[in-house]
Amino acid sequence: MSTNLVIVESPAKAKTIKKYLGPDFEVLASYGHVRDLIEKEGAVDPERDFEMKYQLIEKNRPKVDAIERAMRKAKALFLATDPDREGEAISWHLAEILRERGVLEGKELRRVRFYEITKNAVRTAIEQSEGLNDNLVSAQQARRALDYLVGFNLSPLLWKKIKPGLSAGRVQSVALRLICEREAEITRFIRLEYWTIEADAAKDKARFPARLVEYRGEQVEADTQKGRFTITAEAQAREAERTIIAAAGGVLTVDSVERKPKRRNPPPPFTTSTLQQESARKLGFTARRTMQTAQRLYESGHITYMRTDSVSLSQDAVIEMRDTIRATFGEKALSDGVNVYKTKSKNAQEAHEAIRPTSAALAPPQAEAEVVDGDQRRLYALIWKRAIACQMAPAVFDTIAVDLVAGNRGAAGTNRHVFRANGQTLLEPGFRAAYHEDHDEDETDVESEDEQRLPALEPGEQVALETLRPEQHFTQPPPRYTEASLVKSLESHGIGRPSTYASIIETLRYRKYVEMLGRAFQPTDIGKIVSKFLVKYFETYVDYGFTAAMEDVLDEISNGEKPWRPELARFWKPFSKLVEHIGKTVTREEVAESREIGRHPEGGKPITVRMGAYGPFVQCGTRNDADKPKFASLMPGQHMDDVTLPDALKLLSLPRTLGHGPDGTPISVGRGQYGPYVKYGAKFASIKEDDPFEVTLVRALEIVAAKIQADHERTILDFPDAGIQVLKGRYGPYITDRKRNARIPKDRDPASVTLEECVALLAVAPERGKGRFGRRGARKPAASVAPPAAAAAAPPAKARAARKAPVKKKSTPRAAGKARRAKE
Repeated sequence: MSTNLVIVESPAKAKTIKKYLGPDFEVLASYGHVRDLIEKEGAVDPERDFEMKYQLIEKNRPKVDAIERAMRKAKALFLATDPDREGEAISWHLAEILRERGVLEGKELRRVRFYEITKNAVRTAIEQSEGLNDNLVSAQQARRALDYLVGFNLSPLLWKKIKPGLSAGRVQSVALRLICEREAEITRFIRLEYWTIEADAAKDKARFPARLVEYRGEQVEADTQKGRFTITAEAQAREAERTIIAAAGGVLTVDSVERKPKRRNPPPPFTTSTLQQESARKLGFTARRTMQTAQRLYESGHITYMRTDSVSLSQDAVIEMRDTIRATFGEKALSDGVNVYKTKSKNAQEAHEAIRPTSAALAPPQAEAEVVDGDQRRLYALIWKRAIACQMAPAVFDTIAVDLVAGNRGAAGTNRHVFRANGQTLLEPGFRAAYHEDHDEDETDVESEDEQRLPALEPGEQVALETLRPEQHFTQPPPRYTEASLVKSLESHGIGRPSTYASIIETLRYRKYVEMLGRAFQPTDIGKIVSKFLVKYFETYVDYGFTAAMEDVLDEISNGEKPWRPELARFWKPFSKLVEHIGKTVTREEVAESREIGRHPEGGKPITVRMGAYGPFVQCGTRNDADKPKFASLMPGQHMDDVTLPDALKLLSLPRTLGHGPDGTPISVGRGQYGPYVKYGAKFASIKEDDPFEVTLVRALEIVAAKIQADHERTILDFPDAGIQVLKGRYGPYITDRKRNARIPKDRDPASVTLEECVALLAVAPERGKGRFGRRGARKPAASVAPPAAAAAAPPAKARAARKAPVKKKSTPRAAGKARRAKE
């Protein structure tokens, strides 16, 4: 019987560690977090010094029960969860649960921390185990409470003022602000025209390019960062071309040659942030995919812990890396001494290491025998190359800059026109033999490392001027954020922590605040409106500096420099008052971003585009008109900012009457919750491919005929007098009366059920799903047995519970919430 119980998060990690410990140790997995805040208001109670109420995560109850049973037999508990705040919190929660169940009394409880899963690291960590770090636990509780108070107060406000199902988060909202502000920059951007003049020169058979840098004795500017340009129109460029050709007489004379070496130092080993950025650039991985893949590599013992801000390396690791470099690339590839890297993050824990392979000797080709997953192989190769490169010699380039004068070398004043040719050759590859670093498209200050060879040139020497090429350019707007550049920006602002970036980005996608244009983020209409609302009314709390300062406070709590409850109180008091004030004083109309785009040509009514509870739409008329306004949702891919009056009139043209069928049934075309449709009588047929604005009566009748045929083919039994059918569905045959759907027992032939059996089965079946507000959708496809889209899009349980969020008043947050809802 094992006398020691070791707890880790994942079964994969447990399996690896079990190999390194003897029979006296049993290793079990908690499968992540075991407790979380209760899913209703009052989970964090500001009136009771921020008391936090937890509950066991139901899906992990069997795992906790198994740990309890094992603990009853063991003498010591070793909590070996991840060595960060999250891991410390998991260990603390598990210890609290086991104490409550009375299985820790008289038994030893130890906290184990290791940063790589190797035999030596695990055994050493067991020997050097200590107690739980209360400061880390406090920091995690503070972070969780803070996120709860922000989300469970701002989210219901967004539901009330904008539309249901939205969310706001302490860091998520700041990331959204970054994306929206970049989009606004792009929208405001005015492109500028400028011209450059390139020369194609040749010496013997060697041709090389040169760019005009001096014209008529003055510097030629083409600075896209500062917007300074000498030549801004084609007429200027053509005049310069003629002037230079006349002065050159077909030759360029070498005026000066400047040669100097350039050294490029290797980059430091990966942190969490730089790994996410580089894997996005090189491998096309999302932040989540990177972290999930890195997690598996860590748990299998191939890399060190992947959540780290540090770039430091252990002495043993450096020695092994340098031995590997010597054996693989030769002595010359080694740096002169050990390359030591200092962490820039002021709150990084230097006791942690950078991300590196646990064995430098296991090069990517050899690792393929152990790492079978393709993603893991590619990420391991990236980590190995970067780690090895950090201890290699700099890359050395020979750079040369040659100035060439049009015509004679002695030309001066307005007769002097100078071209510059730049060359670069790699003398010593150094670390580039192992690793090439990529850069973002907006890193304009990064010099090219591509080789460009020039022929041997000496001052006074003449070369042939073969052609002049005036080239037109336009300045470009700032690029949209990619995952790599967004992570970099968040880190540079000190917002959030690299380990949370993946979940932040996923939340923005899940809430449909952003959409992807290739690999770049573009904010959606709802994302822009949410961001504008938060920036306008909660500017302090989505301010970059404020959010970064809160991260500093959390780090100070984790270092034991500050108690967590007073810091929460300092945040909560002004925040809760502001939430209450905005809830009372700001109307939905102020937030909806309504924009008048013109007047209807027939009635003169105003046409506006705005955000509603079901998304963006155009509206003809106002609620003060005698007749009701007409509404039309935007088409997929349309954006509020881009909608014009013709666009709106087209949208408002539906529903459109087409005529009648052969039997006199009225036929029309429209758009509904499930997309465009043809309506014939009281029935509907979905339009799959046709443009609803262009569908003719003839085509509509074809769509109706196809629908009737499909319904006939899927009808097994029909009891028209009772309004009941037995139909073939996506998940098998079922019974429906259009109000309820009932499954047919597997042992029954669907064609043999009787009307009485159908009635009995429908009587006990649940009513078909309704919309979030209890209102049945206007149109449901007859074949559908799944819940309607509105129900499918309903917020998760935690978000639904958030509708009863605490808002500060004289009484408890619960009472305040009830009072507010009663007033509303």
